[in-house]
Amino acid sequence: MPWIQNKPLLTVIRWQMLFTIIATLASGLLIDLHGAISALLGGFVSVTSSFAFAVIVSRHKGYSASGTLRTALRAEAVKILVTVMLLWLVLVTYKDVNTLVFIGAFAIAVIVNSMALLVSDKAEAIHNK
Repeated sequence: MPWIQNKPLLTVIRWQMLFTIIATLASGLLIDLHGAISALLGGFVSVTSSFAFAVIVSRHKGYSASGTLRTALRAEAVKILVTVMLLWLVLVTYKDVNTLVFIGAFAIAVIVNSMALLVSDKAEAIHNK
């Protein structure tokens, strides 16, 4: 993805997409088609907001502490806005959403985001030695 130059953030998005695929397949097999679509949409919300965050952070060119902080706050604000808008959009438009699966897949994808970033940073540090 040429829009994202930050390897740890790219790793996070890949892990979230992998989780989303697994959750979609599992929900389709264990629940039904609407469960699978709900899991897909829940993961999609998290992946999309993470992507928006990563694009903004990757565009950051300044090296000052204040510039870095402004970029981080702007990226986080966009991520929250995208998340809220997509959660609302799905819940309003998809009448057969399995709410438990949708919110569960979204929440776990958010957790994967946090865990993958920590693992990715360590792997990046070891790789650079």
